[in-house]
Amino acid sequence: MKIGNRQIGDNQPCFIIAELSANHLHNFDIAIKTLEAAAAAGVDAFKIQTLTADTMTINCDNEYFTINKGTLWDGRTLYDLYSETPLPYEWHQPIIDKCHELGLIWFSTPYDKTATDFLETLDPPAYKIASFEITDIPLIEYVASKGKPVIMSTGIATKEEIENAIVACRKSGNHQIALLKCTSAYPAPYEEINLRMIEEYKREYRVISGLSDHTLGTEVPVASVALGASIIEKHMILDRNLGGPDAAFSLEPEEFKTLVNQVRNVEKAIGTVTYELSEKVKANRMFARSLFVVKDIKKGEPFTEESVRSIRPGDGLAPKFYHAVLGKHAAADINRGTPLNENHIEDF
Repeated sequence: MKIGNRQIGDNQPCFIIAELSANHLHNFDIAIKTLEAAAAAGVDAFKIQTLTADTMTINCDNEYFTINKGTLWDGRTLYDLYSETPLPYEWHQPIIDKCHELGLIWFSTPYDKTATDFLETLDPPAYKIASFEITDIPLIEYVASKGKPVIMSTGIATKEEIENAIVACRKSGNHQIALLKCTSAYPAPYEEINLRMIEEYKREYRVISGLSDHTLGTEVPVASVALGASIIEKHMILDRNLGGPDAAFSLEPEEFKTLVNQVRNVEKAIGTVTYELSEKVKANRMFARSLFVVKDIKKGEPFTEESVRSIRPGDGLAPKFYHAVLGKHAAADINRGTPLNENHIEDF
């Protein structure tokens, strides 16, 4: 799968996404500064959300529309919460232009058909389906029909619902699919993350897989790379003290930079399957053991446990030859401290 100029998948660097979400706080300068901080942190992509409160829900305060499920947002109505979230449509193009200037890939999460139509006028290189929209099959079919890669978070989905979403994409002729393991709890507890699902998605559905993370730190996304994540998405905020609905589980710029550096280091450490020794390791073989003469020996004398030992450094015969050497005779005089080799041994 390719997004912009980046190939995504196995044996490729992890695609790291900074999610703006509602952390712009309806302030254009904050949005741009967050984008600039994301670029400075070394991310690959900057993701926004395209929605309006009126396309998300209705302005109603009865029991169905008032949040009371033990979340960060309890006591608020859905309409009130989603009025805080939208990125104004007129900000999209300046943000996209800034992404291009800074060398970042941009894309967005559309929450309805009208948002998708608007985004199509901006030619995004990919689309994101949010966790709470993964059951909206008509939306997924419509987004997938645009022919762009579709990244879907699985936060609230059952196995059947994940499969329905994948079928919806493929039914639309779109096979460019990524599934992000997501735990829709804010912040997400470690014991509910289940990173092993990343490999399961890849195996079971033959898709690109990754992580959309809502934990408080960086260790979970970093660990996900070792378990096969090709994509990492994480919320970014300039300063958690600014507040906002997503502040509690968003990373500040320096934390995000640490995350990127840790991911890149882990990628280097994962490496490849090889038995070859690096030059640095070869240089350190001097600290390995080998056979040394530890007592002066005259020509013709037998090698004994008193005259030959396996010690450091590693310049002599390998220790595996120790028992074969004992009892053999010296081919010449050998001084104490000499690394033993075949030429020192008669009939070796």
